[in-house]
Amino acid sequence: MIRPILTATLALALAACGGSNRSANLDAATSGMPPATAQPVSAVISSKSAKQLFGYEATASEQRSEPLGFYSKGCAAGNVQLPETGPTWQAMRLSRNRNWAQPITVDFIQDLSRFAAQQPGWAGLYVGDLSQPKGGPMLTGHASHQIGLDADIWMLPPQRLNLSTAERESISSISMRRTRGAYVNSSWTQQHHEILKRAASDPRVERIFVFPGAKVQMCDDETGDRAYLRKIRPWYGHHYHFHVRLSCPEGATNCVAQDPVPPGDGCADARAWQNNILNPPPPDPNAPAPTPKRDLTLADLPAQCSGVLASR
Repeated sequence: MIRPILTATLALALAACGGSNRSANLDAATSGMPPATAQPVSAVISSKSAKQLFGYEATASEQRSEPLGFYSKGCAAGNVQLPETGPTWQAMRLSRNRNWAQPITVDFIQDLSRFAAQQPGWAGLYVGDLSQPKGGPMLTGHASHQIGLDADIWMLPPQRLNLSTAERESISSISMRRTRGAYVNSSWTQQHHEILKRAASDPRVERIFVFPGAKVQMCDDETGDRAYLRKIRPWYGHHYHFHVRLSCPEGATNCVAQDPVPPGDGCADARAWQNNILNPPPPDPNAPAPTPKRDLTLADLPAQCSGVLASR
């Protein structure tokens, strides 16, 4: 019922820009399209769960590419689609329709996949969730991935890049963790290190989330320039994939940047995470009970997101 309600209520079909290829070459892919602008919506639509509004959108907006808002509180105008299969990558879990992102993100993935394909035992990359066609909160899973600047890269080294649609639904990545994430396991390789290093060394990348044991292992193994290590941040989970987050692109004035990563290589922080896994601190009896998070509504998102939803 969401789509009919939106269509009838917003009544904002924007003029299509003929010939737009939303999954091909990315240079100025959407530069000739109109920008996203706020559109009037009823109080009923404004108060609806944003994940219900964005989660059923099948295609991107016909607008100039722009991330709107914060990584976990926003939407994406003019997303482009990562092709399901390329010479050095395959998009996984196609049924989710989450292989959409900002052009800079798709470009980055293709670049990293070419590097991965040069590593022994890797045919390229298996790419997990990016964003929904119009970004925004997802029906299931991630709190982030909302503005087209996040990408999950599987830890599983691809042996072939001709997986069928059915295989992409059933195949699983592999876990790299041991001892609840304090250490890497025997599946971790130097190639994982090199691919993460390459990703973190890319100036487009803001930070990378991976389980604590992987960061500690990289800290222990790195013998050269350590500057890139500061972008690799320990976080919960992230042992079947690593999560790349790109910086707000130049000129994206409606994109809300994350606080900069702290100075230094971050290795002491990662070892503190490791120690807390191995020696969990006692629970604080005075800690307040966590407050359940409510679903974001359309009104919580940047005003331009109403125009993103309306665009056809």
